[in-house]
Amino acid sequence: MIKPSIPKGTRDFSPNVVKKRNYILDIVRSVFKKYGFQPLETPAMEKLSTLTGKYGEEGDKLMFRVLNNGDIYSAASQAKDSKSLATLLSKRALRYDLTIPFARYVAMHRNDIAFPFKRFQIQPVWRADRPQKGRYREFFQCDADVVGSESLLNEIDFLAIYDTALHLLGLRKYQININNRKLLSGLAEVIGKPEQLTDLTISIDKLDKIGMEGVRQELTARSFSAGEIASVVSFLEISGNNEEKLNQLQTLLKDSETAQLGIVELREVLENTYYSFYEEPVLNPTLARGLDYYTGTIIEVKAPKSVKMGSIGGGGRYDDLTGLFGVEGLSGVGISFGIDRIYDIMEELDLFPEMVAQSTQILFLQVEPGSVSSIYSLLNKLRAENIPAEIYPDAVKFKKQMKYANKRAIPYVGVIGEAELAAGTVSVKNMKDGQQEEIPKEDVITYLKDRDLT
Repeated sequence: MIKPSIPKGTRDFSPNVVKKRNYILDIVRSVFKKYGFQPLETPAMEKLSTLTGKYGEEGDKLMFRVLNNGDIYSAASQAKDSKSLATLLSKRALRYDLTIPFARYVAMHRNDIAFPFKRFQIQPVWRADRPQKGRYREFFQCDADVVGSESLLNEIDFLAIYDTALHLLGLRKYQININNRKLLSGLAEVIGKPEQLTDLTISIDKLDKIGMEGVRQELTARSFSAGEIASVVSFLEISGNNEEKLNQLQTLLKDSETAQLGIVELREVLENTYYSFYEEPVLNPTLARGLDYYTGTIIEVKAPKSVKMGSIGGGGRYDDLTGLFGVEGLSGVGISFGIDRIYDIMEELDLFPEMVAQSTQILFLQVEPGSVSSIYSLLNKLRAENIPAEIYPDAVKFKKQMKYANKRAIPYVGVIGEAELAAGTVSVKNMKDGQQEEIPKEDVITYLKDRDLT
């Protein structure tokens, strides 16, 4: 007999978990739609040539490759080395993220798309990473992007999307951080190390984890001089409100045209915001985000400090992502929600409404063989009013049916026995407080709606 199990790094999701996750996704999805974003889905598999070389050497190693159909022994005999063997054995891979498939989609369908193209995408991705707490081989990503527009109004919309969605989910005191990659490029120019921008951003991106002294050591190891490191530290120690920070940056980076352009862009986003925010965006010059393809605005959302969790979302402006597929000149900006982390935070803070765990709102018990047709008549009316209702399928002991209702956390049970059939009523029991009422059959819908169950 085979012992049932699942691959490492994957998870089963119980009905209760799926309902809670869908609650999060439904709210996020509804906000995307309000801002004019359209849903998009791409295949679980992509051609290996589409994915490889886009995520760096480490990303290529973490792709789940799909074995070709056919004779693998024949392929092995044709291979010149391990790299050619991998190509002969596999020409496809599972989706590593949603960004590259999106870029591929835009390149393929550019003649059919109305630009600017606004899409959101919520699908699983796969990475052959070492499984550990909070890191899985299969997980959901939730992205939204605008491609074909350089307007900073898109950045302003994305800030509002984060703020609106997180507030609707019940989160408070989250922090929406914003920066601009041009400031970091300008900093590299000012200290005379533009060729080491990547080293600089990687070190700065670790500030929260390793602290200022750790950043000093990182930069020293990457061959930055003491004077250059002092300039970086001055940049990282800028403080005050958004306007004060912008003024300090303008002075500190006065010799860089690139940085000055970034300051102009940040000022436009922060000062010309057309929304009233629940949590005002904060300019954070230390925000770097490690991905090299960001070229302008960078956004990151931090979890409330009351929970031990880091980023719950992030994104930014990129130029020419579709150039990888021969379509150049399309600027874009996008964000992502960390759905798994948001779920964990909401569980910890008990933010899921009680109704989310419910599905069936009333279960009718079988206690009288002749009542089934009467129950189905009522079930049809309840379902037509969008009240989830069902009948216990087997005529078993009353105690077993009640135990089932309790285990499912169904709030109400209905009984139509011999007496209720004769009187045209339903005995409805509230499973939470144990109270039972006899209600005219035609009033059951109103009774349930009045208790805010729909």
